[in-house]
Amino acid sequence: MSKTLAHQLAKYSCALRFEDLSRDVVHEVKRRVIDSLGCALGAWNEEPCVIARKVASEFSAKRGSTIIGTNHKAPPDWTAFANGCAIRYFDYNDTYLSKEPAHPSDNISAALATAESAGTTGPELITAIALAYEVQCRFCDAASIRARGWDHVTYGTFSTALACAHLMKLDAEKTRHAVNIAGVAGAAMRQARVGELSHWKGVAFATAARHGVYSALLARAGMTGPGPIFEGQMGFEKQLGVSLGNLAEKFAVPFAKTGEGPASMILRTSIKFWPAEYHSQSAIEAALLLRKEIVDPAQVRAMTIESHDASVDIIGSEPEKWRPTTRETADHSLPYITAIALIDGEVTNKQFEPERFTDPKIWKFLENVKVQRNAELSALYPGAVANIVHVDLADGRRLTRRVDYPLGHARNPLKDLEVEGKFFALVVPAIGEKRAKRIVNLAWKLDEATNVDELMKALEMPE
Repeated sequence: MSKTLAHQLAKYSCALRFEDLSRDVVHEVKRRVIDSLGCALGAWNEEPCVIARKVASEFSAKRGSTIIGTNHKAPPDWTAFANGCAIRYFDYNDTYLSKEPAHPSDNISAALATAESAGTTGPELITAIALAYEVQCRFCDAASIRARGWDHVTYGTFSTALACAHLMKLDAEKTRHAVNIAGVAGAAMRQARVGELSHWKGVAFATAARHGVYSALLARAGMTGPGPIFEGQMGFEKQLGVSLGNLAEKFAVPFAKTGEGPASMILRTSIKFWPAEYHSQSAIEAALLLRKEIVDPAQVRAMTIESHDASVDIIGSEPEKWRPTTRETADHSLPYITAIALIDGEVTNKQFEPERFTDPKIWKFLENVKVQRNAELSALYPGAVANIVHVDLADGRRLTRRVDYPLGHARNPLKDLEVEGKFFALVVPAIGEKRAKRIVNLAWKLDEATNVDELMKALEMPE
């Protein structure tokens, strides 16, 4: 029983130290903090974010954590939920694609809330975030659960519980119980991402993050959880119908001294350049390139998008994708996203406003947009996230563009200035350039910070 996956995860979590991380990992964590805070402040006024903030603000705590954009300290699990909603809602935070897709920066809300509540240092926060990325991405590599009706955020209960346990400095036994508690009540249904999408699409991981914090808090106080949570007769693998294989071997301690070092999976993840579901990013880029070749978009008669299986299954097959009535459906619609990129010549928050995605002219155009599976592109996935876009013009010409690695992909990464540029575009309209630059500067110095208090105060939105 001492060799279960939960035991190994706990051992890894307790052993990991800031000094073990490579410079590249530390730098990448800071980039993701900047990116996530930009997403959160950019979405601050969106309806589900307002709802989550309102509910969380009804509670206070002596050892609480700051709800982003306010000076209110709520219990850390509620703060993780409210902040997680904001980070995730625009569907603009980072991505990891494997057997199961993920948005691993979703973990940051739980890590930030726990770091503030526990009074931990910036280096400790960086370590916990790298740990969370490592855990979630390794789980995504091990098994796909969406085909069986379970949502990818299910893995997030484990990654956030471990990150929080690390920040709380729990010993291996209590860390294992945090994992057990997280797992026994953390399975999320995939219904959140099929059919007509709702607010819940953007808040599902925030719920997992809240549960991860809550599990660690209970374990810290001495609560025990059932094990073996993964291998047991009624455990995770049996209930979800998957095998996690040799996942425990990926968390070997002592750490190997080769390659990119421990907790380096973050280096294989990708930042979004456009605010839409990740499988559409290369289609957006292709459409924007085509837009430069077309003098008059009104001359476009039809569009065909060749894509890989994961893209078609997730964002390009349901009837709702051709007649989106909610933002959640629009930013998860391959035909809409690609078409609007071609028509408008940009993809920003404006393209996901109701008056745009419900425009009868747009719906009429979508009647002539087709999505087709391409076996070659499917074979390249998830190493490449390719789309081929064809545009048929009134004069009989067909224009074609293919993009395999969209801007921001791990193999085509954004420069630091581009990460900052994305942050400023989201934040400056709300708080001004001077305050936005201060937040970025604090994030770049996170590895020197004695706590996160100054950073959280800098995020307060004007009334």
